[in-house]
Amino acid sequence: MVIQAIDEGNSRIRPDQLIAGIQRRGGKALICFTGVQSNQFPRAVDLARPFLLAGLPVCIGGFHITGCMAMLPQMPADMREAADLGISFFLGEAEGGRFDPVLRDAYAGKLKPIYDHLKDLPSLPGEPVPVVDRAQVEKSTLGYGSFDLGRGCPFECSFCCIINVQGRGSRFRSTEDLENIIRDHARIGVTKFFVTDDNFARNRNWEAFLNTLIRMREDEGHTFTLIIQVDTLCHKIPNFIEKCVRAGVDQVFIGLENINPDNLAGSKKRQNKITDYREMFLAWKKHPVILTAGYIIGFPNDTRASVLHDIDVLKRELAVDILSLSILTPLPGSEDHRDAVAASTWIHPDLNRYDLTHNVIRHPNLPGEELDKLYLDAWASFYSPDHCRTILRRAAALGSNKKIATMNRLIIYGTASRLHNVFSLDGGFLRLKYRKDRRQGLPLENPLVFYPKYYLETLRNLAILTATRWRYLRFIRKLWSDPNRFAYSDQAIASVEKAEFETLELYTATRGGRQAVATHRKMEGIKQRARGTKVAKA
Repeated sequence: MVIQAIDEGNSRIRPDQLIAGIQRRGGKALICFTGVQSNQFPRAVDLARPFLLAGLPVCIGGFHITGCMAMLPQMPADMREAADLGISFFLGEAEGGRFDPVLRDAYAGKLKPIYDHLKDLPSLPGEPVPVVDRAQVEKSTLGYGSFDLGRGCPFECSFCCIINVQGRGSRFRSTEDLENIIRDHARIGVTKFFVTDDNFARNRNWEAFLNTLIRMREDEGHTFTLIIQVDTLCHKIPNFIEKCVRAGVDQVFIGLENINPDNLAGSKKRQNKITDYREMFLAWKKHPVILTAGYIIGFPNDTRASVLHDIDVLKRELAVDILSLSILTPLPGSEDHRDAVAASTWIHPDLNRYDLTHNVIRHPNLPGEELDKLYLDAWASFYSPDHCRTILRRAAALGSNKKIATMNRLIIYGTASRLHNVFSLDGGFLRLKYRKDRRQGLPLENPLVFYPKYYLETLRNLAILTATRWRYLRFIRKLWSDPNRFAYSDQAIASVEKAEFETLELYTATRGGRQAVATHRKMEGIKQRARGTKVAKA
């Protein structure tokens, strides 16, 4: 059996050429589209059409179809249309031999319409982890491999589809699995990794995993770095941050989501407490770590003024290096989507828009395209030249050695993603377009229009990116050579003080913020009385 993996994020898929190659080799193949998200589903179906016409079986798996079948009472229209074309669906996870029947049935020409493993989640220890070849990794913007160490999340965020696909019970790999993953990648020269666990801090084996990585780095001389995802409570776990840094973690994605407690409560993000935010960020900032915060706008209470005000507060008072901004989206597979469908609430029918950067609902305070415009304005506010320089000043003042890495991410998130009009993690520095790779049903552009427009757009974007990088490098050289750079401070990197509950807008500007402070003080009082009672009894 020959497996050919293609990532359309960095490679062009040519069905005609693939079909011709399959026919030359004997004419048997199974075409699989894996990990398909909602905004990718229409494209996967379009790509499937020529393979189906050539008599080749097609199977689609991933979050969209699995989430829909997990949360909706019946199959949605887009999936029914795909099924009518002859596309098979694989629901759930494929480890533990669950994909073997699909291969056998495809070989026999008897592929079933649905392979349902929604309620049959596999155990992870000992299961293989996909390792792509080095050429594929090198095609990505920053050259990262990826793996997971656990699946499932105990929290109940209403906008999340992961909990309804991977489950709310947690499953974990073993330390032996982790060691093999690192060694297998090292053999092909891949030493940078994105750990895809939705929340590594809630992995009960986090310390054993980190100890394994520390041993490989400090005793065996392996050199690797990691990006992990954590929640806003991770700093309360003793030794967690310190061991993460020793294990090679140099970038952290934090699900901040919002700084308004009313918005957090409305989406069941109850575990996030804004009274912990500053302490958590500063605990990480004791180390040379780049902090990316996930942030959502478009909650029902949001207005244009409130969103832009909150972005300004975040910029001034929290040590966020990179803001991954998204629009609240009822993704298929989430509780929000299920409730919208059940209530017959209008949501946009075009799944291509479900990429977290386009509005798909009718917002009560932001009609028409106002939320889309607000998204761009909020993005421009955070990534303004002045604030980007502030982020670099903070890094220099805190002694970070991540100046180039921080710069690269500021360019990718703050400039490249907007030039290409894509979500930051979907983009890169250069966007390839092909005139004939067009959505089903849309007319092809005239070549005399398409090519001049594309080449001019590409030259313009490359010029902007080159000029932006040159300005950053010039600023960085000057900043890091300044002996007084350590004297810089601002509200975001100043030490946490009790008085800040009365002075910082993070706590005083919203009703929810003031209530959060009151609740925090109440809980601290209860803890102090409990500690005093224990001391007295002792």
